[in-house]
Amino acid sequence: MSSKLIRLHANDNVAVALTDLPVGATVSFGDGLSLALRDAVPFGHKVALSAIAPGETVVKYGEPIGRATQAVTPGDHVHIHNLASTRAQLDNFCRSSSQPCASVSRQRPSGLATFLPASSSVHAYSRPDGRAGVRNHLLLLPSVFCANVAAQRIAEAVPGAIALPHPYGCAQFDVARVSDTLTGIGAHANVGATIVVGLGCEIVQADELAARISAAGKTVEVLNIQREGGTLRTIARGRELVHKLAGHLATQRRQPVSLDKLVLATECGGSDATSGLAANPVVGAVADRVVAAGGTAILSETTELMGAEHILARRAANAQVGRRIFEIVAAVEQEALRLGADLRGKQPTPGNVAGGLTTIEEKSLGCIYKAGSSPVQGVLAYAERPPGTGLYVMDTPGHDGESISGMVAGGAQVVLFSTGRGTPLGAPVAPVIKITANPRTAQSMADHVDFSAAGVIAGETTVEEAGKSLWAVLLRVLEGQETASEILGHREFAITRAGPSV
Repeated sequence: MSSKLIRLHANDNVAVALTDLPVGATVSFGDGLSLALRDAVPFGHKVALSAIAPGETVVKYGEPIGRATQAVTPGDHVHIHNLASTRAQLDNFCRSSSQPCASVSRQRPSGLATFLPASSSVHAYSRPDGRAGVRNHLLLLPSVFCANVAAQRIAEAVPGAIALPHPYGCAQFDVARVSDTLTGIGAHANVGATIVVGLGCEIVQADELAARISAAGKTVEVLNIQREGGTLRTIARGRELVHKLAGHLATQRRQPVSLDKLVLATECGGSDATSGLAANPVVGAVADRVVAAGGTAILSETTELMGAEHILARRAANAQVGRRIFEIVAAVEQEALRLGADLRGKQPTPGNVAGGLTTIEEKSLGCIYKAGSSPVQGVLAYAERPPGTGLYVMDTPGHDGESISGMVAGGAQVVLFSTGRGTPLGAPVAPVIKITANPRTAQSMADHVDFSAAGVIAGETTVEEAGKSLWAVLLRVLEGQETASEILGHREFAITRAGPSV
């Protein structure tokens, strides 16, 4: 690509810098158009293509991303000093349950990747409940934070066993969410066997948790520290169990499994302008492929749908789903305001801002490209398992650890995680594939990056071609190839809280 700016939609009044641009430079942005820069503009940041009056809408991706707070001249750098969020005030149908939502369209947005050639199956572990695991972990699952040390010491006895320490399980009002999430992890298709370790007096009782996990056909053992007579006796008994279960798992073999059993989680973190420009569209191409193969894809992070919810609602499978998309976004906005915060003006992080993202609308419009172009079949509660196949939205916070944990507890066997600035985050039982389209991050964070889509930014490849390459990486990971986060031992886990501690 010879241009140093890219205009993403014909209606945009800003373009994005594809390299660091000095003040005074004359740059092109397609169709023989060019302008002289009045400011230095960093890579990934926005440049005004036309005059924008104070209060006038700034448009990127063909959608409003905020309003100018002062007069903007062509060639000006457009960022936090002259642009502020106002939340998109368009397509307000479905914002209240009283509206019929008859105008929801299922039309696919233009410009997204087409389907990629399918592979009909992968080699995975068939589970008694009909699901398929792409890993065969032996999991030490504390029912309460008091049992963390015992679980960790037991896991150390067998290479490859995983402990899941966490600060939950007692003295809290939102015990149902914690119990549901721990059950989802313990019963996960990527887990071959689980040992639940409890204290004995906690709210999330180890025996009850183990019973729920066993209902999914999972091999489960239970240890109770008070019943065993203390931590040391629990560790000793646990090491006997872990050796026995590890021997059993070693006899299990992968076999061909249809891709319609795949549940793909999508996530973005440490986002910058390259996330929306290339990394997320490439992830979306793969999400489309998964859905086309009969599988399931999940889009999460409700806070990062703000300003883009109308686009997802147009793609809803029915009016009820369209309304629900608006409802979850409105609920998170109102809860933030109740707590004295306004996500609409503060949600982009310092790293997002440094990477060229100014408003929540701009961040969200780039974020939803991860969902590809399939119709939205439903909205899931946190850690809820999808009731069918296709694309779903899960109501999670934007916190990467909490969002990923919710989707994995809901059954996702693998995570595609796009990042502009770079992040090492992983997950305890599911491989996390890191994708970046920022060439600087691909180099500086090479230890954490599994796939670079920087060629899309450079004009060396297309979204479709990069999506095909990422699809190949995904298939290899599904069949056992370790991701960077797995190799480095990143197993971050967090549950979003619905209430305070008691």
